[in-house]
Amino acid sequence: MCFSIEADIVTGVVVTAVGIDAIRHVGHNRETAMAALPVIFGLHQLIEVFVWKGLDGPASAAVAQGAAWLYLLIAFGMIPWLVPFAVRRLEFDRARRRVMYWLTGLGVLVATALTVPIIIGPISVADGGYHLTYSTSLVLGGFLAVMYVVATCGALILSTDRVVAIYGWMNLVVVASLVVLLTTGIISLWCVWAAVTSIAIAIHLRRLHGSGQRAVAFAGA
Repeated sequence: MCFSIEADIVTGVVVTAVGIDAIRHVGHNRETAMAALPVIFGLHQLIEVFVWKGLDGPASAAVAQGAAWLYLLIAFGMIPWLVPFAVRRLEFDRARRRVMYWLTGLGVLVATALTVPIIIGPISVADGGYHLTYSTSLVLGGFLAVMYVVATCGALILSTDRVVAIYGWMNLVVVASLVVLLTTGIISLWCVWAAVTSIAIAIHLRRLHGSGQRAVAFAGA
């Protein structure tokens, strides 16, 4: 997982490159949001490089604090609603799209609740050995974490696209394991896991386009 600066750099560069390639080969505009996820996850890891550097000394405190703020803003303020939104854009089943619509709304509420403490501050980051531990003035963190997982993994699992659904189940299992084994490192470790595994989504979308298929939604856009 996120063992070092070097791991973040390699993960960030590779995942971003794969994501850019996926966007270049998008076959329908409904695929764009999903194809963009690997790019966002990849850049997310590169941002964390500056957080590591702030702890190790090369980067100034201001740069490290800004990187930590941006890292959490993406993890807390963007991912909770962007993932269900992207999945819904691909879905063609009306009933599942309706559920994903509400999951996107849940993601917006979760993102708002998680973002406010980031804006208010303070934010602290500590080196957990093989991961970074982020702390904010968040209350009801456990409840919001569950809602975060429901919104993101729930939408993925509901997808009629088998690859997307498997991706959702994999993330659900991993995030649940991290909660049990290493609560303090869940933010950093889950994000790098999501980044690496998002490569599968990028490759899948590229293959859909190459085979002439379209993972698009038909009605109720």
